[in-house]
Amino acid sequence: MLGGEVMEMYDLDKRAFGAFVAALRKEKGLTQRELAERLHITDKAVSKWETGASIPDTALLIPLSELLGVTATELLLCRRQAQPMEPEAVEAVVQTAIRCAGGRPKRAWQEKGPWPVWYALSLLVGALGLWANWTWTGVPEALWTAVLLGAVFGAWFCFFTRLVLPEVYDQYPLGMVRDGPLRMNVPGLTFNNRNWPHIVTVGRAWACAIMAALPLLCLALGLLCPAPWEMAQTGVILALTLGGLFLPLYLVGKKYQ
Repeated sequence: MLGGEVMEMYDLDKRAFGAFVAALRKEKGLTQRELAERLHITDKAVSKWETGASIPDTALLIPLSELLGVTATELLLCRRQAQPMEPEAVEAVVQTAIRCAGGRPKRAWQEKGPWPVWYALSLLVGALGLWANWTWTGVPEALWTAVLLGAVFGAWFCFFTRLVLPEVYDQYPLGMVRDGPLRMNVPGLTFNNRNWPHIVTVGRAWACAIMAALPLLCLALGLLCPAPWEMAQTGVILALTLGGLFLPLYLVGKKYQ
């Protein structure tokens, strides 16, 4: 009995999935338009899901399940689970998700390019810059945070980010990218495969600049004008860190949107 059920789950039943989504949406008191707005897609897409004409891209499975109050597994199974699943059933759900995804996305570490080297060099220069600040002027608290953010996001953009977004991003105006631990949402900006490569490049360049150049700039300002710098350092660091990321992201995203 279990074997037959597992085999059936390798192909997602679009009609059962649509009926399950529609029932959960109504339980939450949401209209198709309201659900679509929260997912940053059109209400026509939700309508197609519920009629069985199409299924959501895997990039939307987690946010959709969170909005509907079920797990992603329950969403793929098209029913709520009262008890833990058998290992064979878990494997079937994984296979279903892979089939929906169309394969694993290509990651940054799989492409040939100079960014991993630039990241490593920037990290080294940043560490030396922090040491120099600590030795001669003291390290502003905001600088530690900025360099850490640059290192974390730089590692993601240079090694782990996906190089191509799912097809759904080219079909609908989606305003958020969810990829593992990454959550990117820039007000007024939608993401697609026209602007995504440029956005990734901006993220890489920003991370390297924050790690390598910002500590050296802080050191220079601390040595040349210590009193004014002590009063303004937090604001300047935050402006360069946040503004240096989100403004270029927005401009590049809009240009190629």
